[in-house]
Amino acid sequence: MRASVAGCRMSLGALLNGLLVSVVAALLWKYSKLSEHVALLEEELHMTQQSQELSQARIDYHVALQALQQHGTRMVCTGKMHTDRICRFDYLCYSSEAEEFVFFHSNSSVMLPNLGSRRFQPALLDLSSVEDHNTQYFNFLELPAAALKFMPKPVFVPDVTLILNRFNPDNLMHVFHDDLLPAFFTMRQYSDLDDEARLVFMEGWAEGPHFDLYRLLSSKQPLLKEQLRNFGKLMCFTKSYVGLSKMTTWYQYGFVQPQGPKANILVSGNEIRHFASALMGKMNITRMEEAEKDGGSSEQERDRDKKDEYIAVFSRSTTRLILNEAELIMALAQEFQMRVVTLSLEEQSFPSIIQVISAASMLVSMHGAQLITSMFLPRGATVVELFPFAVNPEQYTPYKTLASLPGMDLHYICWRNSIEENTVTHPDRPWEQGGIAHLEKEEQQRILASTDVPRHLCCRNPEWLFRIYQDTLVDIPSFLMVLKDGMKSKPALKKTKITSTVHPGRVREAHCQTSVQNPNEAKLTVSWQIPWNLKYLKVREVKYEVWIQEQGENTYMPYILPQQNYTFSENIKPFTTYLVWVRCIFNKNLLGPFADVLTCRT
Repeated sequence: MRASVAGCRMSLGALLNGLLVSVVAALLWKYSKLSEHVALLEEELHMTQQSQELSQARIDYHVALQALQQHGTRMVCTGKMHTDRICRFDYLCYSSEAEEFVFFHSNSSVMLPNLGSRRFQPALLDLSSVEDHNTQYFNFLELPAAALKFMPKPVFVPDVTLILNRFNPDNLMHVFHDDLLPAFFTMRQYSDLDDEARLVFMEGWAEGPHFDLYRLLSSKQPLLKEQLRNFGKLMCFTKSYVGLSKMTTWYQYGFVQPQGPKANILVSGNEIRHFASALMGKMNITRMEEAEKDGGSSEQERDRDKKDEYIAVFSRSTTRLILNEAELIMALAQEFQMRVVTLSLEEQSFPSIIQVISAASMLVSMHGAQLITSMFLPRGATVVELFPFAVNPEQYTPYKTLASLPGMDLHYICWRNSIEENTVTHPDRPWEQGGIAHLEKEEQQRILASTDVPRHLCCRNPEWLFRIYQDTLVDIPSFLMVLKDGMKSKPALKKTKITSTVHPGRVREAHCQTSVQNPNEAKLTVSWQIPWNLKYLKVREVKYEVWIQEQGENTYMPYILPQQNYTFSENIKPFTTYLVWVRCIFNKNLLGPFADVLTCRT
């Protein structure tokens, strides 16, 4: 009996000990889980704080992380080729450790277009507006979303971002032509790329001397590639656009063929001036252009405006100098009876320079990046570009092309130094500033004897660099003669009429009738109604273009007609089928679309 009681007591004790151990273990496990949960919460809080450092926008870190883990990255692109493609991403990530973008795959991921290995032939898209340059390609690595468990916790960027490469942020021409203009109009293609969007520059350059101009595109500070390291090893952009529109560029720099205007320019002066006006607004610069006033001005007002006119001259302080600048300024003042204002990128703020240019009647400068500021000139102004000895103006035309864009309404004149004695060369400078001392003696002598730089590819042609970095003593008599002759052909500035650039619509209700006169003679009558938009326009000249093609033949007969119906008999054969196209033409060069083809049987 005592033995059984003792056994019971021992069993009870063991049971209690077991229960105690279980309770303690459960408590320890629960504490461990709570500690782990607290650690996760602290980490999420820390990552959220890091995300908030990037932006004032609020983000729920847990929700963002869950969305990335469950749905992965999503991509939808526009454009058929890498040269015209812009892609929108949700949760595109960047590893600062690998210096690569990362696409996380899940069952909910979207990748359009799904190119497979063609994505590497040669790239998904161009990060720059400079077309098909192998230093500007964009692509990404791929990982399953499950890999996030083994990676550093991501920092989320809650802003809508535009990710791009600046092509050459040290050069003002490249800043405007390659970066600012394309970024400005890319941001207008997508409604969420507004003033609150953030620009991210991935080319790896430092800020550069013109970084304040990039700040004008958004209210938020742009991010440089190097700065991304400061926010963690893995950054994820909740919504981003990658790439730039190329529609606003007008010049190619000679990577494949010698430099010159693009073969297919899609931008006009109207878009350039819209951009320039927007940037001036950001710089708090305003102007009133006479061409944009609704009414005329009195004779007294015109006389006062004439007295206020002035010429702006760019002064360079280090390279490509005008050696007799003071004499040139005096000659301009005397010839045009205007005051002359000098400008210097090295000594003046950019807004103050644009304030002067925006009201100048003429801008004079040696060839160089500073001439991109001619886009801020008022309508009717003149651009005068000076070229050093042996540099052919017809081969280097970025500013001539800009001034000549329809709607810029600028007059362009160039002067070229043709007197070798009036040039100072610098053969002992570094090669990038035109030095040729590093070349073989025979090559040096050839360059020194040359009087015309041959056409060449970008970007290190020693003969081009040697000549373009010369200093020039401007021959005043020849300069003034070129200027006078050039001003004779300056067109009078007229108030731009919207109707002068409006294209006609399709002709309406096009019909054809045929008749056979005899076995060798037939007639084809074609008639149509005017385009719908013509009844709302005042057009100086309206004509119609008709194409007639015998079915099965490759050639056609074109006709330009003033009326809306016409009977054709010449070259019209009996018992033959003809295809007929009709379209309207405004003012000789504004073509409308063809109406649907007519099939006419004689």
